[in-house]
Amino acid sequence: MSVHRGARRTRATRVTLLTEGTYPHSHGGVSVWCDQLVQGMPDVEFDVVAVTGTGREPVVWDLPAHVSAVRSVPMWGAPPAGAPPRGRARRRLAASYEQFLTALLDPRAEDGFAPALYALARAAADRTLSPFLRSDQAITVLTGLWNRPGLAVREAGPTLHDALTATALLEHALRPLATPPPETGVAHAVSGGVAALPGLAALERHGVPLLLTEHGVYLRERYLGYRTAPYRWPVKAVVLGFFRLLAGETYRRAALITPGNRYNRLWEEEGGAAPEAIRTVYNGVDPAAFPAAGPEPDTPVLSWAGRVDPIKDLETLIRAFALVRDRLPDARLRLFGGTPRGGEGYRDRCEALAAHLGHADAVTFEGRVDDIKDAYAAGNVVMLSSISEGFPFTLIEAMSCGRATVSTDVGGVREAVGDTGLVVPPRDPDAMAAAALDLLADAARRRAMGEAARLRVIEQFTLRQTIDTFRAIYHELPHLTPERRTVPVPAPLPAATVTGTGSLAL
Repeated sequence: MSVHRGARRTRATRVTLLTEGTYPHSHGGVSVWCDQLVQGMPDVEFDVVAVTGTGREPVVWDLPAHVSAVRSVPMWGAPPAGAPPRGRARRRLAASYEQFLTALLDPRAEDGFAPALYALARAAADRTLSPFLRSDQAITVLTGLWNRPGLAVREAGPTLHDALTATALLEHALRPLATPPPETGVAHAVSGGVAALPGLAALERHGVPLLLTEHGVYLRERYLGYRTAPYRWPVKAVVLGFFRLLAGETYRRAALITPGNRYNRLWEEEGGAAPEAIRTVYNGVDPAAFPAAGPEPDTPVLSWAGRVDPIKDLETLIRAFALVRDRLPDARLRLFGGTPRGGEGYRDRCEALAAHLGHADAVTFEGRVDDIKDAYAAGNVVMLSSISEGFPFTLIEAMSCGRATVSTDVGGVREAVGDTGLVVPPRDPDAMAAAALDLLADAARRRAMGEAARLRVIEQFTLRQTIDTFRAIYHELPHLTPERRTVPVPAPLPAATVTGTGSLAL
């Protein structure tokens, strides 16, 4: 689905944003970041290729005139149009697909991943890939491969059902290859993974430089998500093998990688990115848009803001709050933010946990708030309980509002907070509760931390710095020589291992 906005204008710079599940179809941190870039650069012409769920998601942001087109790439709606190849073309595609799968399952064959991926991209452009992956031949290729002697996955006893499941997941994951890639300017993937596929195709086909910005570590989040996914190990081996090798290919081929924190940089270097191709660019906020909040609430309140999602680990936060309330019976926990479609079960689980612990009356899910500043002002202390983050907007926004914070030690949190907030281990309700109780017991310390936090944002994390940096990058990248866009093939990314129970271990 495409949305075209007005006549094209000649501009010095053209950027295609590549997104997944975010801008311009949903709210949240990455979407806010995209909107800030777009709104802050009226001198740049933007297009958006947005990987979505069904393709029917509405555009929820007011797009300025210099956003020329929005193209939705549905992952789970009707499959792309086309017909399976025949004759020699079918045999070539089957051979490329076998090479692709072999790379996913056999560490000795990983060098075959990139050429196979680009062969599949050409088939997707010809509208033959998706029909092929939905055919019996694709299933036959996989079942024949993973029963070969010497492959570790064979020991897990893969079944026909596993093959059907793994093939279906790959067919959906590869759908972004079917969208026409940008032909000029800069392709800016605002996450790794499937959002980068059109950018890789644009680089391979048209020489368009690829810029990658990872807010969280996409591969790490896939590992975390698949720990509890309802699939047997053979399926996980295929899908995680794909995400791992795709991450490595994206890191190697990107002209520039701009992580939002130094933690992400470690993963990217380990995954094959050349150190000289990485520049850390912190997220920024406008301190004038997030002024110091007013008076604190009269009774102790912990507030949280974000999307209701397992990666935010609200269960640990609720358990920590239960410990806080044992000491402070008047305390409340207010949770601000929407629940993404498909996440209703997680919210129900969190509400059930609060009820089970006997605190349903004090834990409130407030939904999306018209002005996010109200969410930060609602608490004496603002909490962040995530198990994975990049450089979280909610944290620096709360800091700009002058609120003391308690955050989990993930991603770039320590880089954001410095000594202006308390940082605790993830998934540790006891440590989180102890930190919250320390701050709730000391109003002077909260006030001093909040003032220091706002000053830190003003000095280091302003929106103007972020926008100016990316404007310079957008102008620079088209002028890089092809040689500077290529880095040596590195050692492979660290893979997840299998425990004795068949679960993932990082």
